[in-house]
Amino acid sequence: MRYSEYRHLVGSDLYRTTGHSDLAALLRAVLFGGVYKYVFWMRTCRYAHGHALLRYSIYPFAKAMLYHFRHKFGIDIPFITDIGPGFYIGHFSCIFVNERCVIGRNCNISQGVTIGTSNRGERAGNPVIGDNVYIGPGAKVIGEIHIGNYAAIGANSVVTHDVPDHAVVVGVPGRVISNRGSVGYINRVDYDPA
Repeated sequence: MRYSEYRHLVGSDLYRTTGHSDLAALLRAVLFGGVYKYVFWMRTCRYAHGHALLRYSIYPFAKAMLYHFRHKFGIDIPFITDIGPGFYIGHFSCIFVNERCVIGRNCNISQGVTIGTSNRGERAGNPVIGDNVYIGPGAKVIGEIHIGNYAAIGANSVVTHDVPDHAVVVGVPGRVISNRGSVGYINRVDYDPA
C-alpha cells in the first residue's frame, strides 16, 4: 500500500465519521474520539506492516494500540481484511469480521454484527460486501455470498444467500422485502481530499 492510498483511506473514514478530514479533526478523533480510533489503528497497522522500515518501528506500536482498542471496544476486525474507503462503525461492541471477507467502499457496520465464514455446504467461504451497504445491529452475514451495492441488512437478520443491489433484507433467514436499499442510512460519501 502506498502512502497516498493510506492517507485516502484514513481521510475518507474520518470524513464519514466526523464530516471533516483535516489534521485537527484527525487529532481530535484519534486522541479523544470513539470508535474511529479502532479504524485508524487498523488502517495504520496495514500500512506499516507492508513497509520494511515501518514494520520494525511504527507497526509494533500500532498493533499494540489496535489490540488495546479491540478489547476496549469489543471489535475484532483484522487489519489484513480488505476494506474499501469510507468505512464507518456506528457503535462499538461485539463486532466480528473474518479476515478473508471483502468489504466495499462507504459501508456502515453496527454493533453486534458478524461477517463470517461458513466452513461447509454449498456456500462454504467468505462474504463479499458491495459498496454503500448498511448492516444493522445484530445482523449476521455468513458464507460465500455477495451483498450487492446499496443494500441494507436489517437488525438481527441472518443472511446466508446472495443479496441483489438496492435490496432491503430482514428476518431469519434473511429475505428481500423491498428495493429501497441503503438510501438514508449511508451519508458523507462525497469525500474529496483536495
